[in-house]
Parts: sequence; C-alpha cells; structure tokens
Amino acid sequence: MRRSFVAAACALGLSLSAQAQQATTVIRLAPEDKERGLNGVQKNFYFTTGAGTTEAEYQSAGFFGQRLRPYLAGNQEALDNLNSYRRQKWLFVAERLTFVGAVGVYGQQVLALNEKEQYFNNTQQVAIGVAAVSLLSNIFISRNTNSHFQRAVEANNAGLPAARTSALYQLRPSAVGVAASRTGQPMLALRWNLR
Repeated sequence: MRRSFVAAACALGLSLSAQAQQATTVIRLAPEDKERGLNGVQKNFYFTTGAGTTEAEYQSAGFFGQRLRPYLAGNQEALDNLNSYRRQKWLFVAERLTFVGAVGVYGQQVLALNEKEQYFNNTQQVAIGVAAVSLLSNIFISRNTNSHFQRAVEANNAGLPAARTSALYQLRPSAVGVAASRTGQPMLALRWNLR
C-alpha cells in the first residue's frame, strides 16, 4: 500500500513538473513598444505577463533583454531571437564607444598644441573617418534591433496553446509574395508555418 502511494505521488509530481515546464506565459509589450519598427529608438522594452492595464504592471526587460530570458526558457526560437537582440545591442554599444573615442581623439588633437590649433592633420582625418564609418554602421546596426526583440515575444506567444492566443494571430501568414500560375498569370502566394 505504501509503495503504490509513493509511486503514485512520484508520478503525479513528475507530471506536474513537466506541465509546469511546458506552460508558457503570455507576454505583452507596452503599447508604444509594439509600435516600434525598423530604425526605432534604442531604449529598453517594457513587458507584462498580466493584463497590462496600468503602467505600473509593466517591467523593464533590461538593456540586453536579460529580464525577459526566464520567461522564454524552453522556447528555442524565442531564445535565438533574444540572442540576436543581445548581439545587436552589443554592436550598438561598441559603435557608440567607437564614435565617442573618435570624437575624443579629434578634440585632443585640436587642443594638442598650445600656440596653434590644428583642425585637419593626418590623425584628425583618421578620427573623422572612423567617426563617419561609425555613424554609418549605426544605421545598419539599429535597423533590425527592435524587430529581434519583438520576434522573440511573438515566438514565445506563438508556442502557446490555441485557447490562449487570438484566432487572428493563428491565421496570420508567415510570408506573402507573388507567384506565377501554370498559365503564366500572376497570383498572390501565401505561406503558413505549421507548429
């Protein structure tokens, strides 16, 4: 009798822990963070796991999204997107440091000589070039940074049971394009990812 009770308790505990690991939480972004698109501002995202009716319910995901990571555990696609977001943020920090360093070198070279200020010697030309390349690279670095975070949240929410996600989200195609039919007429092509 005791052995069967212990075996039943162990089986129940294992099944509950497996269900707890599989149960994911719906993550909602703050309304202004949902609207961030390509080349959006580079500030922290705010999210909630509740209804999200007041501003106090939202919490910061952190500069690199580190506070969101525990909610995405077990969803590899969401974690991959969050890792891409973190990589882009590190590139953004490196670009900002490079730009500030180049401006600092230029300023130091201007004020290096006491009797005469120089504005375009060889070192200053290199500093201007590095600053310009840094600013141009910022365009490419910042272009998709926000979309990586948003895709991580979408991937997490897409892995939820059908009862907890909206029907419109489930019916949304993963790709839209144009294709040719057998007769050569153009057709609208839609593709869905099945999960």
